[in-house]
Amino acid sequence: MELLGFQLPTYGWSTILGSAISGVFLGAIYALVALGLTLIYGVLHIINFAHGALLMLAMYAVYFLWHLGGVDPYLAMLIVVPGGFVFGYCLQRGVIGKTSHGRDEIILLVTLGVAIVIENAALFLFSADERNVQVPYDLDGIDLGVTYVVWTDLAALAGSLLITLALWLFMVRTDTGKAIRAVAKERQGARLVGINVDHIFAISFGIGTACVAAAASLLAPTYAVYPQFGYLFVLIAFTVVVLGGMGSFVGALVGGFVIGITEQLGRLYLGESLGLITISAIFILILLFRPTGLFGQKA
Repeated sequence: MELLGFQLPTYGWSTILGSAISGVFLGAIYALVALGLTLIYGVLHIINFAHGALLMLAMYAVYFLWHLGGVDPYLAMLIVVPGGFVFGYCLQRGVIGKTSHGRDEIILLVTLGVAIVIENAALFLFSADERNVQVPYDLDGIDLGVTYVVWTDLAALAGSLLITLALWLFMVRTDTGKAIRAVAKERQGARLVGINVDHIFAISFGIGTACVAAAASLLAPTYAVYPQFGYLFVLIAFTVVVLGGMGSFVGALVGGFVIGITEQLGRLYLGESLGLITISAIFILILLFRPTGLFGQKA
């Protein structure tokens, strides 16, 4: 197969299908990271530049729970998810909210500053060395014929589906979820009916951080953590959020799958180093032809 003068390799359907299936599991990981990002944007209407740093911090928490206490990374979710919520709530209420004075452009700079502080603190405390969580089941899995899937990838897929469903139910069925939706739709109107907007902002940021903590628990058996770890996923998570639609949970899930499959097929045909070009191409095309994303709505 030839494309723009380049000779692309030819593969059988089983190889292509295997790469696509691998892309689904990779996309589930991207979706996990993007869920918290899209929630925070949907309510606060800002891009949280500290998202990657918070993911890295949660990964270190999972690592040290395993290293010092022997806690399985999946069981660590029972600790890091509530801890992530409390940390995110306090961070927004005590730092981001107070220093931004309600101005969105200042919030962007504050989250960037928070990211720099967290990353440099991690570099000072933990050094640049990679830390691995070693579990006995990391290579166990199931043979699908066209590809081999490890249990950790299956756990990430199941986790992304369950967390998306849980967030959707929370937003639709609970009073807090309805208040979050009201604040996201109209801040001033929410204030007029008695909703504590600052409290809802902090809750939303806390839930977004809790999603990052859940993602960290599911990523820990597969990926090593180091101070710049967040950059590995958060840049792609931004693309996932734009593709799916800002503020859409379902969009983040579907966008993650699309990006994951595209990346794997791109690596198959273009090689490991050039495969990521396909993600950038999708990002540009979405901004050109559908800036609201697949499930986004016009303002």
